[in-house]
Amino acid sequence: MKSRGQALRDYVLRRFLLMIPTFIGITFFTFLLCQFVPGGQIDQLRLQLAGAGGPGAGGGARVQLVIPDDQLQLLKEYYGFDKPIPVAYGLWLKKTVQLDLGKSFRYNEPVSTVIADRLPVSIYYGLITAFFVYAICIPLGILKAIKHRTFIDNATSVLVFIGYAVPGFALGAVMVNLLAVQFPIFPLGGFQSQGAAALPLGQKVLDIVWHSILPLIAYLVGSFAVQTMLVKNSLMENMSADYVRTALAKGLTWKRAVFVHALRNSLIPIATSIGGLLGIFLTGSFLIERVFNIQGLGLLGFEAIQTRDFPVVMGILVISSVALMIGNLVSDLAVALVDPRVRFE
Repeated sequence: MKSRGQALRDYVLRRFLLMIPTFIGITFFTFLLCQFVPGGQIDQLRLQLAGAGGPGAGGGARVQLVIPDDQLQLLKEYYGFDKPIPVAYGLWLKKTVQLDLGKSFRYNEPVSTVIADRLPVSIYYGLITAFFVYAICIPLGILKAIKHRTFIDNATSVLVFIGYAVPGFALGAVMVNLLAVQFPIFPLGGFQSQGAAALPLGQKVLDIVWHSILPLIAYLVGSFAVQTMLVKNSLMENMSADYVRTALAKGLTWKRAVFVHALRNSLIPIATSIGGLLGIFLTGSFLIERVFNIQGLGLLGFEAIQTRDFPVVMGILVISSVALMIGNLVSDLAVALVDPRVRFE
């Protein structure tokens, strides 16, 4: 019989092997979709030429400039649109495995460089949001479970349900209008002020914090409500379980029965959502980023879809899909850490 360590090792190995066909399936169908979506780079060039002719010599008619067939073929070869889809996908996959994500149509730079410029901002907001979500929702959920149907529970439930009902981007738009336009307390948006790079380190940190307050509130409002109710409901269910009543009957103190035995089992649903944080770190919310003009990966992906910048779309897909698969594995391992009943056989 395998030990728990060997079973864990084999399980992780199987999951990593399963990630390979999953990754290929996700990227292939997205790659296929990008090939058939109208308005690609060549179509945009055609539209630009069609609108660049200007008025004709007589009668005000417009001259329609077209791309000759030989130049059109060269453009297709340049952008990689001249090959069959399986061949094109195979070449793209080969480059991706070599950490070459291609070149952006819009920025005319390597996709890895474009993403790397936006990644620190997304990671910053992801980490801060995750820290405050768990630092607030776990204690508050425990308090609401212990003080169920009291004034504290009822009062906090109002805030929780309001937070659940109001979308983060809508709240962000209201806060910008009130606290940045009507009453200019906070900046309109951005990650830092112009010229902040020349400030001393302490002032630079304060400037980033000042720009982060409103976006973080918008990020927190939805996740905070969900996680708080998840902790409360899970703890209440475990507090009424037979094993807790048995522990109390055997002389265990109420405090130890709740905060040691019931609370540990109540954290299992929280552990299942830990892996999803990796996606939050990398992508965020493009709606919130758009409201606050935050140059993160979410807004970059949205703009790439709008401008048909398919190399950037595929590059963000690669990062987000890998993060999601690794996050699911981390969630499983976190559940196993919290719940000793989990087996990897």
